[in-house]
Amino acid sequence: MYKFGLIGYPLSHSMSKIIQEAAFKSVGLEGVYEVMETEQEDLVTRIKYLRSNGFQGFNVTIPLKVPITLFLSGVDNAANVAGSANTIKIQPDSSLIGYNTDVYGFVEAIPEDFREELKGKSAAVLGNGGAARAIGVGLSILNVSKIDFYARNIINASEMVSNLRNNFPNIEMNCLQIEGLKDLSKYKILVNTTPIGMRSKAMGISPVDEDVVKTMDKNSIIYDIVYNPLKTELIKLAKKHNIQTIQGLDMLIYQGAKAFEIWTGKKPDTLKMKIAALEEMID
Repeated sequence: MYKFGLIGYPLSHSMSKIIQEAAFKSVGLEGVYEVMETEQEDLVTRIKYLRSNGFQGFNVTIPLKVPITLFLSGVDNAANVAGSANTIKIQPDSSLIGYNTDVYGFVEAIPEDFREELKGKSAAVLGNGGAARAIGVGLSILNVSKIDFYARNIINASEMVSNLRNNFPNIEMNCLQIEGLKDLSKYKILVNTTPIGMRSKAMGISPVDEDVVKTMDKNSIIYDIVYNPLKTELIKLAKKHNIQTIQGLDMLIYQGAKAFEIWTGKKPDTLKMKIAALEEMID
């Protein structure tokens, strides 16, 4: 029987268990998926537990996507470029191999026609954590011309941007104070990678004020990777001003499906995974 899990903190909002259990059912496999709240100072202890209790793999979320890389014996290209991993496969010898399925999930959730529209355009990313790194890789793969990262911790963000610049030298990348974000009119896409707006974290709050949101061009997209609640305050403000949106649930489903495939070698039914998540959230 397969045994997977999720580590990070906080996890009370997480839908990963629901979608992974639906993934097991969709391909006829037996397995369990455990949600294990893990703060950064407990990471070493948690890894020992996972290795010694029959787990074959696990997902990683806030705030562990970057720290986990210190314990990996190998990484896929996306995790290497991003400097963060969200999916770990435990090898028979207990070594850990890291993958970044956030990059895949982020891109897959964007409609194909809009992916074409992003070429040569400017993008804004809120945050500088592991998810921001993955989104930076995803946007670079989509051939945007410029990415402005808005963060509170400029020192941490600068290290992230420097790493991305080394891998994508043809794309202009800047690190800016989030308090200075006043005008979105030059951006084709705005992506929120911060936990602001998340259930149990800062629900009902938008990382960007309404006066700033309404400066965005109507043919652009606001993409919030927060998926619980389904409609974050940022998504509500975007819809209020007739700006196109992408909600975080699709990214969650696609990255989770890719993780499941890495662990089991089987492609799960993403529609069934999404329906399971929606049923849980609507209840």
